[in-house]
Amino acid sequence: MDYQPVIDHMNECLKHEWTGVAQYSQASFLIEGVWREVYAKTFIENAEESFDHAKRVGEKISALGGVPVVTRNEIKQTRDLQEILKNSLEFESKAVEMYTKALELAEGDRALVVFLENILEEEQDGVDEFTKLLRGTEAMESVSTKSKSA
Repeated sequence: MDYQPVIDHMNECLKHEWTGVAQYSQASFLIEGVWREVYAKTFIENAEESFDHAKRVGEKISALGGVPVVTRNEIKQTRDLQEILKNSLEFESKAVEMYTKALELAEGDRALVVFLENILEEEQDGVDEFTKLLRGTEAMESVSTKSKSA
C-alpha cells in the first residue's frame, strides 16, 4: 500500500487538531460572565482532546514513515458564547469530514482503519454535543442552513 496519500491527509488532520488546541484554549480564556464556570472547563477539555488526537495522529504519521506537521490553520476568536459554540460545531463537523476521508484513503489497512475510526467516533461525539447545546438557537439555525447549501 502506498501510504503517502494517507500521510498527506493525516497531516491535514493534524493541522486541524493543532488548530483545535489553540481555538478551544482561546475560547476557555475569553469566556466571561455567568457562563464562564459552565463552559471554560468544557473548552479546556476539548483542547485536551484535540491535543490527544494530535499526539496520536502525529505518532501514526511518523510510524508510517512521514513527518508530522507543526503548523495549524487560522483560529476563530470571539467573546460571544453563541458564536464560540457555533464555531465549535463547525470545527467538530470539519473533523468528522476529514477523518471520514482519511478512512477512505486507509482502506486496505485494517489496523489503520480501526485507529481512524476510534478518533472519528470521538469527533462525532463532539458534533453531537455541540448540536445539543445549540439546538433551538439562532446559531444552530445558521449552521444548519450553511450545511444544507454546501
